[in-house]
Amino acid sequence: MNIFYAFSLGIVMGLSIAAPPGPINAMMAHESVRSSLHGTAVGAGAMTADFIFFWLTYFFKSIIPSSALIFFYFIGGAYMLYLAYGVLKIKGFKATIKGSYVKGLTTAIVNPYQISWWLTFGISMLQQFSVFIAPGFFTGIVIWIFSFPIIINKIGEKYVIGVKIFSFIVLLVFGIYILYQGIYALKI
Repeated sequence: MNIFYAFSLGIVMGLSIAAPPGPINAMMAHESVRSSLHGTAVGAGAMTADFIFFWLTYFFKSIIPSSALIFFYFIGGAYMLYLAYGVLKIKGFKATIKGSYVKGLTTAIVNPYQISWWLTFGISMLQQFSVFIAPGFFTGIVIWIFSFPIIINKIGEKYVIGVKIFSFIVLLVFGIYILYQGIYALKI
């Protein structure tokens, strides 16, 4: 396999999990208004979850039951509603860099969509490219978790209320949708 091809494809795949709008990016945007380092810390927490999922998927891809995902719908949905409430109620920024990191890690580790990505696309990616995709994949995530907070920090100071409302709405919608998916999955 061509190393440059695997690295380039890995970057695209890393961006495919990191860049789409969702709860992590909403939290990154919210924290980035304070400082880009806080936003990056949220992204680094989520990347740590991806690192954990990468190895769990690599070693256990053949024995992961898809029915285990139902549990994460309820935990993830409830946690995202809690985060939405926190974004709406916060008067000032109190989180430390470590707190921002923990928020990113805990949100990502219970996010059913992130878990679903690993159980579908992640398994396929690892079957095709094995661990050789890892350097490019995590480079793509690193590019995102550094560039997105810097951009938001530069433009977000003017739009603090807008970023707060956007973050609240995204977390609320994802929380409700994820809980709905969990209820729907129980009926099947």
